[in-house]
Amino acid sequence: MTLAENVGLSLEEFTGLRPAQIREVAAFKLALVGLKGFEDYYPSQISGGMQKRAGLARAMALDPDILFFDEPSAGLDPITSHLLRRPHPRACGASLGATIVVVTHELASIFAIGTNSVFLDAESRTVIASGPPTDLRDHSSDPRVRRFLTRGAENGAGRSHG
Repeated sequence: MTLAENVGLSLEEFTGLRPAQIREVAAFKLALVGLKGFEDYYPSQISGGMQKRAGLARAMALDPDILFFDEPSAGLDPITSHLLRRPHPRACGASLGATIVVVTHELASIFAIGTNSVFLDAESRTVIASGPPTDLRDHSSDPRVRRFLTRGAENGAGRSHG
């Protein structure tokens, strides 16, 4: 199936939209993730990062209230990982009226995407901190949170989040 067919599959199965309307919605969702003009490409014809963005377009097809991403840049090289953050996931969420939940250990994504972050402690299975990532990095009372958000800072990699 082409990218447009992939994105349109759930629309075809779960809505009463006509084929032309489905094609229009699929093209819109692909454009939202930076894949305008790729509607007739097959997944095998595009890069891994583009495939992940096409998957995002497919997930957005039915306008969900919440989108979950579990390590969205896993397996991608740093350049492709950076490109996956464009267009900005918050902008995609805002245009859909959706809340986006991202599970990640990647600092660049945390600071580029996150407006609120939640840190969990595996031992106690509790939330140990929550709030804007930059606030937690700079002011958290929990040294584990500060250490996590500043890892690499001692090598000059700390505050360049972007």
